[in-house]
Amino acid sequence: MVNGSQPHIPKEVYLGFLGKTIPIHWEYHAILMVGIWIVLVPLCIIVIRFGKPKPTLNGIQEKVSIKNLVWWWFSVHKYGLMLAVGLSLVGAAVAAVALTASRGFSGSIHSIFGISTVTLGCLQVVSGWLRGIHGGRNYYTADPNDPATWRGDHYDMTPRRRKFEAYHKNAGYFSIFFAAGAVASGLMQFPMPVLAAVILIVALVAFMLCIVLEYKGLRYDGYRAAHGYNPEHPFNKEREHL
Repeated sequence: MVNGSQPHIPKEVYLGFLGKTIPIHWEYHAILMVGIWIVLVPLCIIVIRFGKPKPTLNGIQEKVSIKNLVWWWFSVHKYGLMLAVGLSLVGAAVAAVALTASRGFSGSIHSIFGISTVTLGCLQVVSGWLRGIHGGRNYYTADPNDPATWRGDHYDMTPRRRKFEAYHKNAGYFSIFFAAGAVASGLMQFPMPVLAAVILIVALVAFMLCIVLEYKGLRYDGYRAAHGYNPEHPFNKEREHL
């Protein structure tokens, strides 16, 4: 798959703690990162965008949990992205060790895009932890006759939840932008024509899939999918004109 490499890119590195020189397989790094940011991450985004169930009057009453299949779209998005970030840290750490030990191209455009991508990915995980509690009038913890048990950051769309959604959604798109820059600049330094062709095919398939799913009207509102379309729910009241 490798068509060639730039002479300034190290092909081997001496690791003092091992006491030996080992070859650097940059093609493995490239395939791993492309698999993460061009396949896995976009898939997780498409799932959360188009995988939500059609809203009902009362919404989803089951607990938000990986054990409840009704929340499969959320679980795939959450744990898929956590896996992506974890694998990215491994890939970035291996590359950093190799480049630091061999004094390679760590200050290149590729590394800047790559570091930005992984940093944004880590912040996405952190922001997910800070999204607040779910709540809901019909949630499994709620008493239909006691409004005090309905409260939750998502159900009430508190400032905390609004800040989370404003950041999380936009940062997600920016992470894909930086990932694309990292992939493009990486392939310019270490050409892999077959991998480039695969990337193009995957991008076109994802693009067409999004068009079809959007055309079929499968992009449901997240709040209404989770809590229902009852006009009495706080955020539905606020958006009654929509």
